[in-house]
Amino acid sequence: MSSPVLIGVDVGTQSVKAGAFDLDGTCRAEAAVPLALHRSSADQVEQVPEDFYRAATSAIASCAGRLARPGDVAGLAVAGQMAGILGIGGDGQAVTPYDSWLDSRCRPEVQQVAARLGDRLIELSGCPPMVAHAPKLAWWRHHRPEVYRSVAKFVVPSAFVAGRLCGLRAEGAYIDHTHLHFSGLADTAAARWSAELAAGSGVELGKLPRVVAPTEVVGHLSAGAARDCGLLAGTPVAAGLGDTAAGVLGAGVVEPGQLLDTAGTASVLGLSTPELRPDFSRTLVQMRGAVPGQWFALAYLAGGDLLEWLSRVLGGADLSSLVEEAAACPPARLVFVPHLAGRILPSAPTARGAWVGLDLSQTRGDLVRSALESVAFEYAGFLERAAALFPDVALGDVRVIGGGAGNDLWNRVKASVLGLSYVRLERDNFSCWGAALVAGAAVGALSDLAGAARASAVEASRSSPDPSLQQAYRERLQEYRSVAELLVARSEEVLV
Repeated sequence: MSSPVLIGVDVGTQSVKAGAFDLDGTCRAEAAVPLALHRSSADQVEQVPEDFYRAATSAIASCAGRLARPGDVAGLAVAGQMAGILGIGGDGQAVTPYDSWLDSRCRPEVQQVAARLGDRLIELSGCPPMVAHAPKLAWWRHHRPEVYRSVAKFVVPSAFVAGRLCGLRAEGAYIDHTHLHFSGLADTAAARWSAELAAGSGVELGKLPRVVAPTEVVGHLSAGAARDCGLLAGTPVAAGLGDTAAGVLGAGVVEPGQLLDTAGTASVLGLSTPELRPDFSRTLVQMRGAVPGQWFALAYLAGGDLLEWLSRVLGGADLSSLVEEAAACPPARLVFVPHLAGRILPSAPTARGAWVGLDLSQTRGDLVRSALESVAFEYAGFLERAAALFPDVALGDVRVIGGGAGNDLWNRVKASVLGLSYVRLERDNFSCWGAALVAGAAVGALSDLAGAARASAVEASRSSPDPSLQQAYRERLQEYRSVAELLVARSEEVLV
């Protein structure tokens, strides 16, 4: 008898990826299908929900086609981008575009929610006021009331795709508990909706789906979806989880004190913790992990888009060439502030970026290096806050995943700024493997979720702090903070 195969899917911002894995994490097949991102203005960023389904089924089918027996697939689960939302009708089909996590049209609603709920929002949800589900739902209610009325349930991308795979109608719609902090509408520790937060946000509880654990089987592949995927009808589908939570699990970050840097479209630094401790400084988000009892304190920065932007504005130069030029430069003599589309945390959606200190001697290598350093400087503030909030949690190494994980210069800069070693792991499909692990636990193929994640995380390389850089960065960090805070404050004054 063939050994079971698990499929994990990751509905990202720029593509949908899928992977087929053995129970030990060996990747049997993987595929990626690009997604279109529709940016009508600096504030309005949307995607087409049906594109998520088409890309997901295409990626799954590509993997299934490389398996000897599609019937060996014991189950699948979907991970996805977390802070955006979309509406479905009673039949489970999308009736709104996907309101992306990059879309900041709802910033007035963010301010309104913050004024109404204050620290109570942080206490219950674990998340400060930011561009996420509750303000987005309020925006649709206020600005597109006819569309809002047509929505039976608001769902996240992973649940939309899983729902389409299983043919779920609105009454079967769900959200898994790793997304709850971003809802701004839940008592996250209790894993249930909060009437208090819903009332304060102006959101109807009836528009919200049921809350489930990531490892709950939510349905089975319909006949039509099975044809689209090249799998057997009736294959179990688990609830899945957010992409950050999937990356945490896939990287084997399951113990308190372990850290993860997701160097993707969003740059995310997080610390594994044993409990929720609300951060009333509004810097860190507290996320439930997939492993029972695990929490993750994290902060977000739009870092990956930054590198693509640099490549584009610097003449379309190849990103790897730009990084080589940056590596040949000393620590930057100028300051770059990376908030080109607003600061995510602490929330300042109208903030903007800048280079400060330009002179005629500087090269594009200096420009790129200052941008890489700016993310590390932001991370330093996140880590200081996490250490203050969890003084009893000893900090370990930082595991780095995502498209930027292979950037050795960036890893060395971050390690030197933070004073912690950066570790790359052997695999590069962490979110898909995290989703597959959840599928395995859901169908009973894996009895120890944390143990399976831990065993599959194998170190490939390590970047230690560079003593020659650390002193320079200690001095530059204070300069960076002074400039960044001044620019954030000025942007808020000008654009309010």
